Amino acid sequence: MSLIVLVTKYYHVANESHDWMGQPDDINTVIFKKKPNIYVIQPDGYANFSELKKGHYKFDNSKFESFLVGENFKLYNDFRSNYVPTVYSNSSIFGMKHHYYKAQSNEENETYNFRQDIIGENPVLDILKANNYKNHLFLQEPYFILGGIGLGYDYCNINANEVSYFSNGFDMDKNIKQEFESHIVNNKSSNNFYFIEKIKPWHISNNKRQSLGRDKEREAYLNRLVEVNTWLIDMVTIINKNDPNSLIVIIADHGGFVGYDYELESRTKNLDRDLVHSVFTSALAIKWPDNDIPDYDNRLKSSVNLFRIMFSYLSNNDSYLQNLQEDKSYLIIEEGAPNGVYEVIDDIGEVVFKSYEK
Repeated sequence: MSLIVLVTKYYHVANESHDWMGQPDDINTVIFKKKPNIYVIQPDGYANFSELKKGHYKFDNSKFESFLVGENFKLYNDFRSNYVPTVYSNSSIFGMKHHYYKAQSNEENETYNFRQDIIGENPVLDILKANNYKNHLFLQEPYFILGGIGLGYDYCNINANEVSYFSNGFDMDKNIKQEFESHIVNNKSSNNFYFIEKIKPWHISNNKRQSLGRDKEREAYLNRLVEVNTWLIDMVTIINKNDPNSLIVIIADHGGFVGYDYELESRTKNLDRDLVHSVFTSALAIKWPDNDIPDYDNRLKSSVNLFRIMFSYLSNNDSYLQNLQEDKSYLIIEEGAPNGVYEVIDDIGEVVFKSYEK
């Protein structure tokens, strides 16, 4: 029986198509006119600054917001992800396209190698390489590199031989800061892209057995958020000290699910605005080089369009904005409605519930 399951999964992986990442225009040949070093920092599950003030979060994050503004970051309120959890969200970000989860259930989607879409070949890394960027991957945990995935980055701070064959992806806790500053200093002669992923503040507990209850889960999440604020301040300070004219993006992969008792509850049909947005709300703050903010940055509404807008800015070519993806958010529902993929937030941020079928 195990052999049958293994052969089935291998078949899916071997025959997996990456056609969904095909672009509708010629952005793959984009030529950058500006080439700052680019730092994309991802604090896992960090809710958007506007959502933290309301809904189920109700948290005063003004001290950290003031730090960012003082460092010339622009904060993008109401920004959100298009998918959850991390691998589905990030594959859409680096694919610059919607994938609609590929399959109609979480179980089926586990057979597809979404990690490969994030750290292997994808349009974002291809475009950066074509513009002579070196790509660097800094991870706290080895989650993205499990399974011997072919790495599309020039450097990763976690070596494959450090990762146990039996690793679940969350058993390492690498100190990113320790190596990060010297890496910046040693690569000053090249154009560089850094993707930095921190597994904090994460989200509430995954299942009912682990849950501390709604209120305590909220408290634990916010305590982790305060911790990661300190880490983010340190990372931004390191970058600005060594690379003051860089492009720095702080972007979360999804929200913290605060308001639920446990994360899996989100897979039940729900039309409550605050609960649905708690799942997808995502922090976005950008420090544009020389405070040169493009006049179309108001189109930064959801994570699928981050790099398309960024590449438009770097190339001084806003024609690429004609092919932005819809700012819709999708969820796999397992209870309260027929199992499948549903649009749960529409293009203008309103909660909806519409079945999606390929």
